[in-house]
Amino acid sequence: MKKFGIIGAMDIEIAILKKEMESNGSLKQITKGKFNFFEGKIAGKDVVVVKSGVGKVNAACCAQTLICNFNVDCVINSGIAGAMASELQILDIVVSTDAVYHDMDATNWGYKPGEIPQSETSNFIADSKLVDLAVKAFNESEYAKEHKIMKGRVASGDQFIADAALKAKINENFKPACVEMEGAAIAHACWLNNVPFMILRCLSDNASDVVGTTNTFNEQTAADESAAIMLGLLKTSF
Repeated sequence: MKKFGIIGAMDIEIAILKKEMESNGSLKQITKGKFNFFEGKIAGKDVVVVKSGVGKVNAACCAQTLICNFNVDCVINSGIAGAMASELQILDIVVSTDAVYHDMDATNWGYKPGEIPQSETSNFIADSKLVDLAVKAFNESEYAKEHKIMKGRVASGDQFIADAALKAKINENFKPACVEMEGAAIAHACWLNNVPFMILRCLSDNASDVVGTTNTFNEQTAADESAAIMLGLLKTSF
């Protein structure tokens, strides 16, 4: 890969990457529509970093604008998510094998949950080389001492999941490793444009409000961890 496009939904998910470019003097800001793109170098690699905003439409529009204007060789969505797989804990890492929409529902027309009507595919397959790079970066990081990484499905929808019944329904239909609000839309845009993608998420919460537990929303810590692993990926990438 010669040029990496990196998308985070929120400022905290791209702050460390921007700071890295600022510190080496390569940062350049370019505005396209409502999106501010930050172009520069990290670990000698050409990168374009951008905040998409929260939700699927923001994410898809951002990915398309990135692809059309910056000639990136791949797109990585980095940020935070809610844990879905039972063996995952807060601040563990998920790297996507594929991505689906958990809120796509055309079942009344005979489609399966998550199936996109009249589409060639409804699950978008991540680039295996990028996935392997993410795993390598994690295993070589300080976070591997206390946390784990899982390759798995990312399920996206325009909902913040904080309900045990809804979590159970999503698990039954899709069996994702984590749930969030942008990844599948970015993956969909990449698929339409034949651009390799990967989603890297650090778990900030357990996507549930089960009685008797207290969910600590570790937004900043999880965002920092995800970004730190992105830095490691860029330092070890081909």
